[in-house]
Amino acid sequence: MSIARSVAEVLREHVALEVESIDRMYLNVYVPHLQSVGAVVGYLRVHHGQRFASTTAVTPMTEAFVRNIDQFVNHEGVDLVAFQKWQRKDDVTQKYLRRFRQREGVLYVGKAQEKARVMRTERRRSRHTGGTYPWIVESTAMVNHYYFYCVDQDFGPFFVKFCSYFPYNAKLCINGHEYLKRQLAKRGVAFEALDNGIKSCADLKLMQRLCDELSAGKIDRLLRKWLKSSACRIRFRPAIAPPAIATTSPSCRPSSRSPRCSTSR
Repeated sequence: MSIARSVAEVLREHVALEVESIDRMYLNVYVPHLQSVGAVVGYLRVHHGQRFASTTAVTPMTEAFVRNIDQFVNHEGVDLVAFQKWQRKDDVTQKYLRRFRQREGVLYVGKAQEKARVMRTERRRSRHTGGTYPWIVESTAMVNHYYFYCVDQDFGPFFVKFCSYFPYNAKLCINGHEYLKRQLAKRGVAFEALDNGIKSCADLKLMQRLCDELSAGKIDRLLRKWLKSSACRIRFRPAIAPPAIATTSPSCRPSSRSPRCSTSR
């Protein structure tokens, strides 16, 4: 009588390498004191001197923000790509990566309309006087977002996405596997890369240690480094959301020499 074996038990016998690392990670990047209606009202009254707070005061800021991005694109000589609804951003990025020859830099800037949380001004009427007055409310809207696709010498490919509407919140996206590849290459350690992982490595202990050393401080320095060199001059604060942790186990099937990557999140 034979005892049934689980898929995990079968695979365990053929695993050639296993490493635990951060996979893709999205970070919210924002101005802490502009995330609520009350905070925005206080900002407009104190910094813009408004008696009755209205988001019309930030229109010149928005226009300047978009103008700075256009000037950055022209000055750096990078493409401004208008993403189509059907278009996969990763496919576009891979085309730019294949012909990129510098240690680091901006690949291109993408533009897409996406839904965003925004602060709007609506007109309300006083029950006592009958007059109208502006009132700020939280809402959603389809607005332009700008994607800065870059390559960093320590982190590899990543992007920062900016909302073009006040308060200009952003997102940073990194890939822990790309970070690992860069760190191994900088140390001259031989390895064989997968599309999103490592197939083999000459120093397994060092590889895992490098994964473990990818810290919030390093990610924070990456963001601040590239904010200084971009079209943005807003003082953001990064907030790290719970990361996706990937255990990558390249293995060989018993009847084939072809590697197979099994990733669990």
